[in-house]
Amino acid sequence: MILAHGLGGRSDLPVPLWLALYAGAAAVVVSFFALTVLWKEPKLRGADAGRPLPLVLQRFVDGRFSRIAGRVLGVILFAGFLAMAWAGPDNSAGNPAPAWFYVWFWVGLVPLSLLFGPVWRRLNPLRTIAALIPARRRELPGRLGYLPAIVGLLAFLWLELVFPHSDSPRAIAFFAAVYAVIHIALGGVYGPRWFDHGDAFEVYARLIAALSPFGRRADGRLVIRNPLDGLLTISPAPWLTALVLVVLGSTAFDGLTRLPFWTSLEAGVLGGTAGLAACIALTYGAYAGAISLTRPYLRRGFDPYPAFAPSLIPIMVGYTVAHYFSFAVFSGQQGFGRAIDYTVVSAGVIALVQIAGIVAGHVLAVTSAHDRSVGVLRANYVKVGQYPMLALMIGYTALGIALVSGS
Repeated sequence: MILAHGLGGRSDLPVPLWLALYAGAAAVVVSFFALTVLWKEPKLRGADAGRPLPLVLQRFVDGRFSRIAGRVLGVILFAGFLAMAWAGPDNSAGNPAPAWFYVWFWVGLVPLSLLFGPVWRRLNPLRTIAALIPARRRELPGRLGYLPAIVGLLAFLWLELVFPHSDSPRAIAFFAAVYAVIHIALGGVYGPRWFDHGDAFEVYARLIAALSPFGRRADGRLVIRNPLDGLLTISPAPWLTALVLVVLGSTAFDGLTRLPFWTSLEAGVLGGTAGLAACIALTYGAYAGAISLTRPYLRRGFDPYPAFAPSLIPIMVGYTVAHYFSFAVFSGQQGFGRAIDYTVVSAGVIALVQIAGIVAGHVLAVTSAHDRSVGVLRANYVKVGQYPMLALMIGYTALGIALVSGS
């Protein structure tokens, strides 16, 4: 199979594991205490922040030609992918569709969204096709929040991480076709708002795009901004926290499946499904525990779950970079229809990128959470009230480094 990712063993680390763990934890702790000294008031402004980009660039991005071109491109690429997945060879060695799906699309959404913002919203072929369906739109129930996106995300993660034939072009084609039919139909019923909350891939890309230095200000202008300001533009909605924790839990499970302990179990589909569910549940439980310890220090009227949910997104991105970097570098080559060259990047570089992704994600998360904390924690408890979340992030950092090291 082409779908193994993460480091193969501790020996790949360019430094001892204990040193990597201490360095990662120290970076999180030092950044936290520096913030408590230097960051006394909320500084992030969310949708009000940003320096406008040149007007000519904004006119091009918002122009009719670029909007139509993006939609047409998205539909053409999707049609080409489905044609290759259905009609090409039924094996990942001779068919580039699995690499296109898992690497170019799923992994590619991360750099695409980080560099250019929520561009997948415009490229999304399902949104484009659904908009062509003449129908009387219904109002999407607000209580659903991101729950439909979680269902779609879990289905994809099960296919990728648990299904024994996940690299089969036909299996991928079947999943993509069923997924497309469901979301085009629901998009036709509920309109564009369905894709804002129901399409797992568009929601995932949009959350990552919040960390892009490019975004829109409250007045609609395209701006360049502090990426942490972008996190505050995410509107709280039911199931937002759960969505991010599903991604975190799935990457933890992915790391677990690379360990000798797991491979020796021969867990099968049922065991893999149970393992994925357990990792997500444990990740959620750890976060819920930290939130429950933080709650007594909050000012009245604040719900900590939506208040701190955007701060989890840098961790989600950091974990994604750590677990998919080597996978993207190596397996992505099969998308060009050629054999994998394992010499293009060394194991040491892979390990450094993985550790840097985890640590940077947690440092950004600590910064975002601290800015939020000084606004929602009672004045006399700003520092002590953040200790539970600090402990959680140190734990996540250590676990993430240990898992990508293969230890």
